Amino acid sequence: MGETSNIEPLKFNLSDLNEGMLHTILELVSDGIWDWNANTGFVYRNPGWYEMLGYAAHSLDNTVFTWENVIHPEDYPRVMALFDDYLNQRAPGYQAEYRCRMQDDSYTWIEDRGYVLARNADGSVARMVGAHRSIEDKKRLFEALERRNQSLEAIVEERTRELSRVNQQLQIQLEENRKLAETDTLTSIANRYRLEKALPQECERAQRFRQPLSLIAMDIDDFKNINDHYGHALGDAALVQVVECVKNCVREGDLLARWGGDEFIMILPNTPLAEARTLAEKVRHGLASLLAVGDFQVTMSFGVVQRFEDEQQSGLLARADQTLYRSKVAGKNVISG
Repeated sequence: MGETSNIEPLKFNLSDLNEGMLHTILELVSDGIWDWNANTGFVYRNPGWYEMLGYAAHSLDNTVFTWENVIHPEDYPRVMALFDDYLNQRAPGYQAEYRCRMQDDSYTWIEDRGYVLARNADGSVARMVGAHRSIEDKKRLFEALERRNQSLEAIVEERTRELSRVNQQLQIQLEENRKLAETDTLTSIANRYRLEKALPQECERAQRFRQPLSLIAMDIDDFKNINDHYGHALGDAALVQVVECVKNCVREGDLLARWGGDEFIMILPNTPLAEARTLAEKVRHGLASLLAVGDFQVTMSFGVVQRFEDEQQSGLLARADQTLYRSKVAGKNVISG
């Protein structure tokens, strides 16, 4: 009795634990914890993370895209800017408050914090961990306090409801206008404007998360001859028929757009070159089932490319177009790339 103990307290760092041991421990934690292995792309999320958003434990894909897809679209650019600043060591830490989509499609406010455990030799992130914490109650409390401080509350609430109804109608109209602005009127797929908006975003995301990104450029063989022999009305009908066939091969997350005339571009996120070529071959075989337009059997030529590291959208599009040109020179119904 009375003697001083020489036993040191147990100390350890998260970075000293292997992933299996760390994830086992985190299964017991009630907070929403995430662990991102940037080198493999694998993201572990503990049951508390899923419970916070109303999902069954481990029911979503273990990728960064799961996180991206639950962030409210209005909050997404701000969150990504904070995240990139920390990853690229322009900020001392990562912390953000934003809305997350829950399993029932409603949104809840969370606070997200993250910490880089390890970096690669080139300074890029190798592993990062973080935690989500619900701040919905705090947000609601602030809203309630603001309402109490408002004079003529009943009038204000009625006006707010009226403004909300008007805003909903405006949002519906804006969404309809946006769709019209981004949709090709003939084929009802994305138009060039939509493509030029989407491709830079996909290039940035591929660069950020080191994921492959491929493009398929395609156009109809001898389409001018179809228009010259049978008229533009039949030519337009052939375009629509081709698009309907190609759409059967478009996967969730891909974007098919009309680049102009009879030329189309397909954006394939998280897709390497070999897989993109397989998809192009699937489209080529599908076209064989189309009915002939007069004396012309409709075929397409294809240029398939995969984005290089640090390549911008202009360079990627130019390479896709050059590869398509090689297919046209080589003959009809050809895939190059």
